[in-house]
Parts: sequence; structure tokens; C-alpha cells
Amino acid sequence: MAESVFLAGATGAIGTALIPLLIDAGYTVYGSTRHAQRAAKLENAGVTPVIVDVFDLAALTKALARIEPASVIHQLTDLPRNLDPAQMAHAVVNNARIRSEGTRNLVAAASAAGARRFVAQSIAWAYRTGTRPYTETSPLDIDAPAPRSISVQGVVALETCVLEASAMTGTVLRYGQIYGPGTGSAEPAGTSPVHVEAAAAAALLALRYSPGGIYNIAEDEAEVSSAKARRELGWLPSLRNVKAADQP
Repeated sequence: MAESVFLAGATGAIGTALIPLLIDAGYTVYGSTRHAQRAAKLENAGVTPVIVDVFDLAALTKALARIEPASVIHQLTDLPRNLDPAQMAHAVVNNARIRSEGTRNLVAAASAAGARRFVAQSIAWAYRTGTRPYTETSPLDIDAPAPRSISVQGVVALETCVLEASAMTGTVLRYGQIYGPGTGSAEPAGTSPVHVEAAAAAALLALRYSPGGIYNIAEDEAEVSSAKARRELGWLPSLRNVKAADQP
């Protein structure tokens, strides 16, 4: 029987790119969405859709108890299409809630269902200004003024919850600025860009090989160093629609 994975945020940009990698690697994939109209898209991709809101702890716990996933991958975000500047102030607050309350609920439900591994999306631009390139041990900008403080506090809440989860191997992927299909940005942008397909490959590699902990995931010459992900996961920023299951 194939090992099951619950993919939270399955219809997002990284989730969409990750689904075929998981299926090619032999996993049975359950994908969550809040919107029933997106279920057909997931079914067509070979995923069993799960209509659930991460903020509904009771429903989420019930869903995961039924599925009993071996692993959970958290790719949930709450961002406007094309990162519309007019909506970003509100989105920052919503996204921080996903990272704090949403992650807390997802970890609790995963733990109750007996999941053994948990991989979560974080960001690589929450570091305090200092010596570059930033590594995973560089301090986060926890004293940042608002509105940056909202995002950083959300990141801290997410990462603490995942890394302190008992009975699960917790891995945090600090992604750089995502570009590529489904992201609203066709070309690299920002200080630490990463292609969406390379980001998806990092999630699969973390699922299979991570001993737990934090990994920066960004391209060469970025503001952050991804040497740890290269070394421990066999991840490369050049990965595009490949069968990452055989890495490293």
C-alpha cells in the first residue's frame, strides 16, 4: 500500500507543482482546499480532494483522522493574485494568521492522526540585517517595526510550532521569492529568488530525506545560502519537473 501524504494548500502554486512529483514518487496524495469548486482540478491531477478550512480545528482533525497520513506538507498561504499591492496590507495579516493559528491547527491534527513527518513552507526574507549570505542560524528580524513585524512574528510562530512538534520529524523550508508558472512572476525577482518547480522539488526531498530542521531554499548568488539543502537533501536550484525521488 502506498504511503499517504496530506498536502495542505494543494491548489496553490507550489502545491500544484508538487503534486506530480509526489505521485511519481509513489505517494497517495490527499489535497486540501477550502473551495469545493477546486475539487475537480485536484481529482484530474490524481489527488483525492479534501474540502476543509485550516481554521476549523474540529473538521481538520476529523479529516486527518480518517486519512491517517504518514506525512503532512503545509503549503498554505493567503495571498492575492499577482500580489496585488492594493490588497497586500490585508494579505499580510491573513497570511500571518495562516502561519500562526493555521499551522497550530494543522500540527495538532497531524499529531492526533499519527503522522510521522511534517514539512512546512516558510520564507527566506525574515532575517535581521547582518552578514550575508544568511544561513539557517542567522537571527530573524524579531524586533522589526510594523508591518514587517506581522510577517516575522507569523514566521516565528510557524517555525516554532513545527520544530517543537512531538512525535513528528518537523522540517521548515525557508523559500526565497517564488517565480514561474502560477506565481504571477515569470522571471526571478527579489533578493533570493527560487523557481516554483525547484521549490516543489525541495518539499519532496525534505519529505524523503530531512532529519528535521530548517533549510534555506533559493538560487545561487541569493541573499541567503542554500548550502545546507544541497548538502543534506541533494537539492539543486536547477531542478525543473524532474523525478526528485531518486535524489540525492
